[in-house]
Amino acid sequence: MTGPTSPGLTSLCVYCGARTGADPTHRAAAERLGRLLGERRIRLVFGAGSAGLMGAVADAALAAGGDAIGVIPRHLTRAERAHDRLTEVHVVESMHERKQRMFDLADAFAVLPGGLGTLDETMEIITWRQLRLHRKPVALIDHRGYWRPFVDLIGHVVDRGFADPSARGLFVTVESVDDVVPEIEALLAEP
Repeated sequence: MTGPTSPGLTSLCVYCGARTGADPTHRAAAERLGRLLGERRIRLVFGAGSAGLMGAVADAALAAGGDAIGVIPRHLTRAERAHDRLTEVHVVESMHERKQRMFDLADAFAVLPGGLGTLDETMEIITWRQLRLHRKPVALIDHRGYWRPFVDLIGHVVDRGFADPSARGLFVTVESVDDVVPEIEALLAEP
């Protein structure tokens, strides 16, 4: 691999859809993120799928000379068609083990658009942070306003007294894929 390395960020877990969604620019954003990770030699950790945004981010990272590490439960290897060109594939026995392994392999998390699985992973990693089980940065990539309803929901939960106002600070929101790595690096540099 060639290109500059990222000083504090060596691996980034990316949560995203196994579908491309209705807006074709989401795929372009996933490809851009993968390319940036590959060029900066930041290992991609993801759900190992070959389709949708998962496949797009992995293909772009690999094409840029980067590493892509997939984690997939055995029961999904046929349904999601595991990517066949990854640097590493970890086949695990359950969804819980998948999430834990992805957590263990990553320095931080970035979230592209996705469906129910992406929501589940995102909410769990934010909740783990709230419970002080980790301090790893979590960045929502609010490409074309995709995550605005989620951010509003967290605000609603806080406003209704079901979460402390500090819940708003458990994650950051960036509008551009280009802002993900600098934002996460700044958060990793904080004491």
